[in-house]
Amino acid sequence: MKSPGRRRQIRGLPMRALIPNAITVLALSMGLSAVRFALEQRWEAALASIVIAGILDGFDGRIARLLNGETRFGAELDSLSDVIAFGVSPAILVYLWSLQQLPRYGWIFALGFAAACALRLARFNANIDADEQPHKSAGYLTGVPSPTAAGLSLVPIFLWLVTEQEVFRSFYLVAPWMALIAFLMVSNIATFSWTSIRLRRGSRFPALAGVAGIIALTVTLPWATLSALALAYVISIPVSVWRYSKVRRRRALAADSPARGGDRPPERSGP
Repeated sequence: MKSPGRRRQIRGLPMRALIPNAITVLALSMGLSAVRFALEQRWEAALASIVIAGILDGFDGRIARLLNGETRFGAELDSLSDVIAFGVSPAILVYLWSLQQLPRYGWIFALGFAAACALRLARFNANIDADEQPHKSAGYLTGVPSPTAAGLSLVPIFLWLVTEQEVFRSFYLVAPWMALIAFLMVSNIATFSWTSIRLRRGSRFPALAGVAGIIALTVTLPWATLSALALAYVISIPVSVWRYSKVRRRRALAADSPARGGDRPPERSGP
């Protein structure tokens, strides 16, 4: 009989990590459901599935931190879910909706978007333990995050549903747009993150009221509201690049100041 000290310890997933991982799997399922709805040409249901997947993706990490249930398994599962829900699913949806009309090359744009999402998440996982992350330390992200990129890729469909204009379904418009969003995903430009937003005490209540208004508009006029939010995000990208450039300049000046101080000649104490 083995002594208690030599008994094998059973290791597994802690219960506190089960809830966030279940939310991640649900987001993955919603992304795959979007593909099914797209195959049936149920475009609004497909869009809603990806939007719900994005909402769930925003909650799983926060719930994991709240429950102290962050694990390496959860991080890997989250990345796999993001590739499918925000890379593969939007690519297939946009291809079936528009890009398949582009002879021979439509699938290349869809593949490029999905590959860019996978490359972005691979870069994120590779740098997750890196000590030096200039963008993250300043409260910024590197490139456009995959859930946001998925939403941006669907903007032509949003506008098509709002305006009923076939021009938004044209592959001449959709293909370059998908290529642009794919590039922004893997780029090194600094983009805003929630940690870079600071609200003054007097503006917290108006901000909460604004969020409530956006939620009400999204429920009432989903595609028009999402189009406006996507436009606002695109406009914010040059602003984030400009603000991060100011941060870089301040850091460069702070790094140069000690060196210059060391080379300064000593002051004379008397005539």
